Amino acid sequence: MKLVLVVACALIDADGRVLLAQRPAGKAMAGLWEFPGGKVEAGERPEVTLIRELDEELGIAVKEPCLAPLTFASHAYADFHLLMPLFVCRRWDGIVTAREHAALAWVRPNKLRDYPMPEADIPLIPHLTGLLL
Repeated sequence: MKLVLVVACALIDADGRVLLAQRPAGKAMAGLWEFPGGKVEAGERPEVTLIRELDEELGIAVKEPCLAPLTFASHAYADFHLLMPLFVCRRWDGIVTAREHAALAWVRPNKLRDYPMPEADIPLIPHLTGLLL
């Protein structure tokens, strides 16, 4: 089975809310909510991927020291296995804007389960709520 490495980020605002991004129509798992991020390219470190993806998807600039690893997801889908480190970020430059997603939502940690998410993202929620509550 193919192993896919994807990196994700829990952006946390000053009010302790977490950013969720809704996958757009036409993409796999369209309509589901996820932590922003993307596929790690060959030869690329996960932190570099995340900095690039957050700029492309949300229009924000993140510095590597502001990314703190929290946990990871390991999930078998039907045709690939996903390995997804989750970083936490509380500092960035710019205004978060939906450039590639259908919508964005700042969500209180105890409300994260109210948003339908890909199967791989769901086990990450308790780690975030444990950190933030």
